[in-house]
Amino acid sequence: MIMAENEQNTAPAEATENTAPVVDAAAEAVAAEQQAQAAAEESLPAEEVKKQDLRPGMTVRVHQKISEGDKDRIQIFQGMIIAMSGKTPESKTITVQKQSFGVWVDKIFPVASPLIEKIEVVKMAKVRHAKLNFVQSFGRRLKETFVKN
Repeated sequence: MIMAENEQNTAPAEATENTAPVVDAAAEAVAAEQQAQAAAEESLPAEEVKKQDLRPGMTVRVHQKISEGDKDRIQIFQGMIIAMSGKTPESKTITVQKQSFGVWVDKIFPVASPLIEKIEVVKMAKVRHAKLNFVQSFGRRLKETFVKN
């Protein structure tokens, strides 16, 4: 009887020792994988942002991923950068303005977003202001130079 009780006590203890580390290892692996993916998603656009020198007055072509149902496509928004905000590369946003069918359209893009495929600089204008909200009424009297890519 005494041996039977000892065998019963040792058998469940061995089973819990064997199963507990497997569950912890799997949970740790999943957590480490999620952290690695999050770090990769955050660091890649930030590196691209550091490479690009965007400024107000630049005419840019923003390639944005659009998902419609199960299909993905790239939509291009071309306009002038009228404002920039954000201190860190991860929080930096640009406000791009264009005229479409006689109506001025502003769109704010987070530069480090994974939905932004690329940003091409088309033209550069000589401006002396950080916020170009006056461009609508000012007209197109800015001195612009084309950029070769």
